[in-house]
Amino acid sequence: MVKELFQLAREAQRERSLPGFRAQQWYFYFVAAFWVYVRFIKNNLIVEITSSAALSRLLGTMIRRHTLISFSLYTGGFVAFVLTLNKGAYTYQFGQFAWTHMILMTVFLPSSFFVSNIFEGIIWFLLPCALVIVNDIAAYLAGFFFGRTPLIKLSPKKTWEGFIGGFVGTLIASWFLSGWMSQSAWLTCPRTDLSIFQPMECTEPPETFQPRDFNAIDILSLFAEHKFIKGVEFFHNLLPADVQSWINSIHIHAAPMQFHAIALALFASAIAPFGGFFASGFKRGFNIKDFGHSIPGHGGMTDRMDCQVVMATFSYIYYHAFTDRSAITLGSVLTIALKLKASDQIELFLHMAHILESQGYLPPTTSKAISGIVDDGVELGNTTRYDE
Repeated sequence: MVKELFQLAREAQRERSLPGFRAQQWYFYFVAAFWVYVRFIKNNLIVEITSSAALSRLLGTMIRRHTLISFSLYTGGFVAFVLTLNKGAYTYQFGQFAWTHMILMTVFLPSSFFVSNIFEGIIWFLLPCALVIVNDIAAYLAGFFFGRTPLIKLSPKKTWEGFIGGFVGTLIASWFLSGWMSQSAWLTCPRTDLSIFQPMECTEPPETFQPRDFNAIDILSLFAEHKFIKGVEFFHNLLPADVQSWINSIHIHAAPMQFHAIALALFASAIAPFGGFFASGFKRGFNIKDFGHSIPGHGGMTDRMDCQVVMATFSYIYYHAFTDRSAITLGSVLTIALKLKASDQIELFLHMAHILESQGYLPPTTSKAISGIVDDGVELGNTTRYDE
């Protein structure tokens, strides 16, 4: 996608007098990738790095000083850009500089949310993607057979009938698709490290994916704040007894994820298509049919991912707004521990040895042996490194 958009505003004739200018764009892209992706997978990455002393020595500083390193790399690119400004090409160079940052802000950053979603459970990546695809197919079929009323001038072939058909089809598909996917631990369990195909730590899907009985209040509690629920219960108690009894008798057996999938489907069918409309207007502005030609018959990756970029952002925000329980993981604990002073890290190490020994997970002499090793080489508050 980034390559196609870089090419869109490129003037090859102008760039012949600007050697290395295209490399600067890709440099900013890789700096942005380093900053964004490492932030998203930091807790998972640190589990892998700390599993080996050699990896810890090699990459430990990168994790601890990730933001500073990213800013330093960006600053180096910024200085290089200023030093390579050529008289007579200022407008073009600054235009390309702005174009590069616009792409990174509006395309690369939102699409990178997919990476974060994967580590929360692959279902949070696959389900939103699938809903956009289902909506596209359902809208096409409904528009093909029943389409009569134009929807938007930017896309003359889009019709209201197709839009409504896609809306209904996506809602129905989301319920059954999410119910089926919720049965798989491999799809639903969050990743605590960088593994994808290795056996999962959790033996059954998390609570969000376990079916149970829901009444109306239970469904509302998935999305609403406690005060709102109390208000609904207050008005519910004002209803006639027979109406209350009827409402209380309504139960739905489903996984909580199926109701969350309905919310995702609402966005995928009502809002995400506007990402496609935005892309259509963009192409009209540049007087082109497709962003690229990497997919025969379908244009480029940007043509296929225009709605997905919008959906990725929403699914990331939705997850953290309604389903994230902020569970403490090994990665999150290690991230905090690395911010401690070396002496505090050693003291933490000793305390953990005492705790695990008291619980029977370590031999009785472990903490004493560790204390002896530490006392030989380290004086707390004045830490001595063994590699010096």
